[in-house]
Amino acid sequence: MSPRNKLVGRIVLVAGGGGEIGGAIARQCALEGAAVAVCDVSYDNAAAVCTSINALGGISAPFQLDVQSEESCQSACAAAAKSLGGVTDLVNAAATVTPDGRAEELDLESWRKALDVNFTGVFLMCKHALPYIRAASNGAVVNIASSFAHIALPRRSAYCSTKAALIHFTKVLAVDYGPDNIRANTISPGPIDTARSLRRYGTREKANAVRGRGQALGRTGSVDEVAATAVFLLSSDSSFITGADIRVDGGQTIFKGDSLETSL
Repeated sequence: MSPRNKLVGRIVLVAGGGGEIGGAIARQCALEGAAVAVCDVSYDNAAAVCTSINALGGISAPFQLDVQSEESCQSACAAAAKSLGGVTDLVNAAATVTPDGRAEELDLESWRKALDVNFTGVFLMCKHALPYIRAASNGAVVNIASSFAHIALPRRSAYCSTKAALIHFTKVLAVDYGPDNIRANTISPGPIDTARSLRRYGTREKANAVRGRGQALGRTGSVDEVAATAVFLLSSDSSFITGADIRVDGGQTIFKGDSLETSL
């Protein structure tokens, strides 16, 4: 790994770091010189991301994390701080896929799981990571929302609502923790080229063609483009930005194209 220096000296905890977007963020943070705690509900996925980082000379450690459990959130934060020497920054990238359906068609269990993972899990991670971040001073929180926080999509009330709530929660974090010199921002990715797209459309080319029609730029985005934005928000390059939502969506939320896709 040829380290750059935007995050030298930082210790970044990435919740959901075993996923595609979370893993890309973890790798980009390590590339910029940070030590990274890769936390995921799948320890094997977290370990695989760490293997790729460490093989290139980066510093990282894997931890099992279930954001639906407060005990797990507290333990992961404590273990990461003990292993890596603290936590200076937090990225919340854990999310769950929610079923399609109108309000009368959704079961309560699915609705609660969407809340627990996409929203309450972020609260729990912030609750237990922020004391470490405050002790380190000059830290940042980056929460991964969605372009669907800004669009009322048919049959996606659970996902859209949790992501919209996450953006406002992050604004309150920014106000509450600004006096501690801690910044809090969200990223709202639009259609991103991931394995989920491949499962739905079969090929990357088809996914890009179909979903690209709904974006001003005419294409889907990459996980590395989301990761680059996360690095910006964690670094001193964004030192006067807090309470903001950055839409990495190719213009999806400003453009009425040929097709409005309903799955990310």
